[in-house]
Amino acid sequence: MSELDLRKQAILNAIIIEYVTAAEPIASDLLVQKYSLGVKSATIRNEMAEMADMGYLEQPHTSAGRIPSDRAYRYFVDNLILQGEIDDAAKQRIDGAADQGDALQSLLRDTARALSRVTHLLTAATTVRDAGVTVRNALVTFMAPAQALLVFVLSTGRVENRIVECPPGLSVDDVGRANEAMQSATLGKSLRALSRAKPPVASSPGADQLLSAVWPPLRALVRELTRGLLITEGEEFMFAQPEFQRDVGLLNELLDHLTDSDLLYESLTPGDQGQLVTIGKENRHSKMHALSVVRHNFFVGDSETGLIAIIGPTRMKYDSSIPLVRYTANALSECLTRFFG
Repeated sequence: MSELDLRKQAILNAIIIEYVTAAEPIASDLLVQKYSLGVKSATIRNEMAEMADMGYLEQPHTSAGRIPSDRAYRYFVDNLILQGEIDDAAKQRIDGAADQGDALQSLLRDTARALSRVTHLLTAATTVRDAGVTVRNALVTFMAPAQALLVFVLSTGRVENRIVECPPGLSVDDVGRANEAMQSATLGKSLRALSRAKPPVASSPGADQLLSAVWPPLRALVRELTRGLLITEGEEFMFAQPEFQRDVGLLNELLDHLTDSDLLYESLTPGDQGQLVTIGKENRHSKMHALSVVRHNFFVGDSETGLIAIIGPTRMKYDSSIPLVRYTANALSECLTRFFG
């Protein structure tokens, strides 16, 4: 499963459980008292020191215990998590909110509010539009020695142009090869598919450099074209998190960033790997590195319509948060399909 043996897995699991609950560094003595690990405190300290060297634990102060790192949470989510059952009260609250809305915006807001009250975390819901629109043409042409024009034509007839910075010294042949690769990767593809696609590979280094320069603005254009509603609920729960109470400056900075709708919308969109859970530094924006995002798509029939997510500190109850978000997305899908499918 990984580089952690069974003892280290048990210790890491215990540390995460305790830290999620207490938000305080965890000492080896506490683990000996509360868990049947079959070894003495000195052995646990040695194991914790090894896991710190491996990047799974951090020590905020020299005299303090250890806390999980982003890598530890990722290992927990991928390998150790036992997803909990959703209690009936939470299901009723979510189902009730999903059934009450008489329009998409009110339905999403009611459901996001219900999920926020159940998890005591910030909740966000987004919708996509025109995700099924396809690309009719895409090409890049020189404008200046270090600038190019990206032309994007959609099946609806809409034409979008973007000026992009490109590496110097490219030849006409490089541009031609880049256009061949880009058209092969984009023509007939839906905006939904392109929003998650990796840049194509051409047959020359210069063409690859040009594609690497053009692809990020192309992806940004796709996100702009498909962007719909953005709804947030539960900002007040950020104030209750102990790590943010201890660092008011960080809290204010996070709240400023979370009210930036462009940054938040982009942060909610799964990256190239399509991860439904992003932890700390896995988030593409450095301004989100103190947070984790658990997200899940919802649908109308077979058509992807949006996603719902919870946002909180990396010290999150992943074992309950992941199934709750999935359940909420499924409830939204059922309701939206019933009304609009």
